[in-house]
Amino acid sequence: MDTDGMQLVMERHLTGEFEKKYIATLGVEVHPLSFSTNFGTICFNVWDTAGQEKFGGLRDGYYIQGQCGIIMFDVTSRITYKNVPNWHRDLERVCENIPIVLCGNKVDVKERKVKTGQVTFHRKKNIQYFEISAKSNYNFEKPFLWLARKLVGNPALEFVAAPALAPAEVQVDPALMEQYQKELAQAEAVPLPEEDDDF
Repeated sequence: MDTDGMQLVMERHLTGEFEKKYIATLGVEVHPLSFSTNFGTICFNVWDTAGQEKFGGLRDGYYIQGQCGIIMFDVTSRITYKNVPNWHRDLERVCENIPIVLCGNKVDVKERKVKTGQVTFHRKKNIQYFEISAKSNYNFEKPFLWLARKLVGNPALEFVAAPALAPAEVQVDPALMEQYQKELAQAEAVPLPEEDDDF
């Protein structure tokens, strides 16, 4: 998964209980992320595997007893999007029928390599998709809110306090984000391509 993106997402969520634990022998960082909701506190123990293909079979061990998943790719790197089907397959093989969110990170960067209309994997697999920017905090909370609602089984669940985030490192262009939202809505209406390749 997008190494820099998930790392930044985790670092952005700065609460009194924020901590990260790197387990070097496993090649994974574990981040407990707590959110206050109208139904109480929900804590995600996020295991950032960062793709770590070199750990191969160990990665399946990270997924065991996983209750949900975030698959993140970098919109400025086609290879990360090309890896999405592999990550999704591995996650579904070990954790059947869990809610999964696909996130395209770095939408603050104007020179995208993976255009909004090219992102079709979520439609093929019927999973939720969000475009985010870890550096600008754009849509940061949306994947977590969607997953929390699915896990609790209540679409009325809301975060009652905005998560404490580090100050944004960059500012997103609101017009560009609006353009991406329009492109995403248009792309949703286009029939899926026949082939399995998303490019």
